[in-house]
Amino acid sequence: MNNTIDTQAVMQLNAHYARCIDNDHLEDWPGFFTEDCLYRVTTEDNHRQGLSAALIYADSRAMLGDRILSLRRANVYERQRYRHLLGMPALLDETPQGRHCETPFLVFRIMRTGETSVFASGRYIDRLVIDADGELRIAQRDVVCDSHAIDTLLAIPL
Repeated sequence: MNNTIDTQAVMQLNAHYARCIDNDHLEDWPGFFTEDCLYRVTTEDNHRQGLSAALIYADSRAMLGDRILSLRRANVYERQRYRHLLGMPALLDETPQGRHCETPFLVFRIMRTGETSVFASGRYIDRLVIDADGELRIAQRDVVCDSHAIDTLLAIPL
């Protein structure tokens, strides 16, 4: 059990996180988060202005699970998948509430037709913690997209 939040640990967490989404193992995705977490997808403009409105908002692991359940059973959208490219995380301050870090990302969207396009670029702004089991988890992830032009087909988590 490693209780250090270092660059290698963050890179490994992010790699498994992206792999989970890219390989359509979405039911496993909430497990990357703490029980009482915060997950938001927003734009750079809204983030800079401190606006709390988000394109996707969940404040618990249960809400993340509900989102995936809804995605699988209720939502109707064109079949697609993602491929994440992640940059090197920048480890920022460490507080009693966890380690803050920022990781740039680029997400390609692959449609059922094979068409591939850049879907989103931005950064993950995270607060990471080591849980009671010694596992590194995301307590808060703000997915800050560079562009204010977000496709309305934002169904799969970023």
